[in-house]
Amino acid sequence: MKAYELLFFVAPTLEEETRANVMGRIEGVITEGEGTIDNVDEWGKRKLAYEINNLTEGDYILIDFHADPDHIAELDRVLRISDYVQRHMIVCRADRD
Repeated sequence: MKAYELLFFVAPTLEEETRANVMGRIEGVITEGEGTIDNVDEWGKRKLAYEINNLTEGDYILIDFHADPDHIAELDRVLRISDYVQRHMIVCRADRD
């Protein structure tokens, strides 16, 4: 398994229950592929460099995890079709393998 980093943000006005459901779905996709979550770091509200979907702020979350490279495409697909995840980025961390 390889080490990955997922950074995404949701609207800061999103309810806590909905935000927890989004996190649960992401964690579920990672663990379904026999991956492990190492760390979840909630950065909180940050100002965006430019307006995205009428938002000027985002609530950022960083997840460090290990997963099989074959399951990253499924995670990316789930993040792309989610109505609540505004933007995301998955990076392979070779320095943490």
